[in-house]
Amino acid sequence: MIIDIHTHTFPEHMAAKVIDKLSRLSRSIPFTDGTLDGLRQSMDDADIDRSIVLPVATNAHQVEHINDSSARICETQSDVISFGCMHPAFTNYVDELSRIVRLGLKGIKIHPVYQETDIDDIKFLRIFDRAAELGLIVVTHAGLDIGFPGVVRCSLTMIRRVVDRIGNFKLIAAHMGGWRNWDEALEMLADTSVMIDTAFSTGMIVPRGDAQWLESDLKMLDADQFMKFVKAFGADRIIFGTDSPWSDQATSKKFIEQLPINEDCRKKILGDNAARLLNL
Repeated sequence: MIIDIHTHTFPEHMAAKVIDKLSRLSRSIPFTDGTLDGLRQSMDDADIDRSIVLPVATNAHQVEHINDSSARICETQSDVISFGCMHPAFTNYVDELSRIVRLGLKGIKIHPVYQETDIDDIKFLRIFDRAAELGLIVVTHAGLDIGFPGVVRCSLTMIRRVVDRIGNFKLIAAHMGGWRNWDEALEMLADTSVMIDTAFSTGMIVPRGDAQWLESDLKMLDADQFMKFVKAFGADRIIFGTDSPWSDQATSKKFIEQLPINEDCRKKILGDNAARLLNL
């Protein structure tokens, strides 16, 4: 089973507007239209069995509505699973995290940059503590963000501080532990229990035609650099993700398939690790 643990979709009535805004912000092109149907078409093209949608609440008022919508996706779709969300300013986080469990959602997504709060802030720490009690998976954007140059809300030092404060819990640091902070991720997280996903971290960024990029800035991790993570973290802690629609699922999958690793490690990264984590 091939599982993409890091994708994004938006309601049909707003997908086009959101995708256009984010494309301009990131100066990169999307590979789907941002809808559930668009994701499913991408999955079919890439021979991916299941995708996990990771919603982000950009303000506290959205949390309950997004979690309700996520539950509906899980109830109505067989090949797409949605996580819930949480926002650091949501005051009734204890009850809402319990409700997330009752809704049958496996975890939550946070994005410190979009939520304008450092990941080691007490507002996040109390959420993580409660999520750990409930056994919820927490996926966080980690490292820099392509749309917010120079903004640091989830550095590797901050992530390490979270782990030291909360202890072992089901934490996935997206983008190979920290986007564009990959050397620090190898140094700071390899000896922890933190898992990492491969989303928007391999190969090349595909820029918009109207964007100005240096060729060197388009490069992300190549196979040799990726293998340093396999050696440091082990294949058991690396989970396939794409950040669709911002990476092409087929291209991202092919990158993993062509790595110089044995079939057992390849299966772990492409699906077995996610299946175990999600109890599929």
